[in-house]
Amino acid sequence: MTSLPPLAVTGSTGNLGGLVARLLAEAGSPQRLLVRDAARAPDLEGAVPVICTYMDSVQAKGALDGVKTLFMVSAAEAEDRLQQHYAFVDAAMAAGVQHIVYTSFFGAAPDSTFTLAQDHYATEEWIKASGMDYTFLRDNLYLDFMPLLAGEDGVIRGPAGDGVVAAVARVDVARSAVTVLRDPALHVGRTYDLTGPEDISLATAADLLTAGTGRTITFQNETVEEAYASRASYGAAPWQVDAWVSTYTAIAAGELAGPTSAVHELTGREPLGLAQFLAEAHTI
Repeated sequence: MTSLPPLAVTGSTGNLGGLVARLLAEAGSPQRLLVRDAARAPDLEGAVPVICTYMDSVQAKGALDGVKTLFMVSAAEAEDRLQQHYAFVDAAMAAGVQHIVYTSFFGAAPDSTFTLAQDHYATEEWIKASGMDYTFLRDNLYLDFMPLLAGEDGVIRGPAGDGVVAAVARVDVARSAVTVLRDPALHVGRTYDLTGPEDISLATAADLLTAGTGRTITFQNETVEEAYASRASYGAAPWQVDAWVSTYTAIAAGELAGPTSAVHELTGREPLGLAQFLAEAHTI
């Protein structure tokens, strides 16, 4: 196992991890892709798929044998996500991993309004306690997600009020991650708050989405009670509904506001704003 590349990437069959893996391959960086299903791993130059799941500690320890730097994409949203993270971090420590680069969330704290940000904070603390070197990439909400906020009727509904969010393009997060992964020693102990270039309200986002997609999008502010009621029909578990609603209340509370220079610092390029992101998405 130790003859495999010492850089390991999780999530390569997903959106962010897939982007990171592709950019690393384009940069000529060998990597092992930790995947649940080798048949789904992307076919990339210098990339070797290795079977691994977060909760199977024995399997994960074997997959991580010889890894020096680990890019750990947070697990899919689930009620036991924090337990998955703890198990995987423990396996990394047991395998002798030297440095974890973890995708966290903007403003992660034990009392974050956005409920899932509390899990990210707890994961950060677990990684710190492991004794391994670490770098945390605290991503704001994704610009890529903005068009999906609107329902079939073109309305974005949620209790965000006039709050603003410094949403970031997934590709800017990926580029930032690649910078860290290609020379991790420069980023030991650092936490980067990754944002777009501007604060925008959801009303402004709706206007930009209308202009950028040709679809009429509007924002309708809800009370918290209305937000829970309007999502009740989905039949989701309470923790999931809490996460959905608290995305908006975190915006209202100002916890997702405040553009940073971190993307430029890491990549040397200005991050995409929503208008530019939409323009580029429609030219692909």
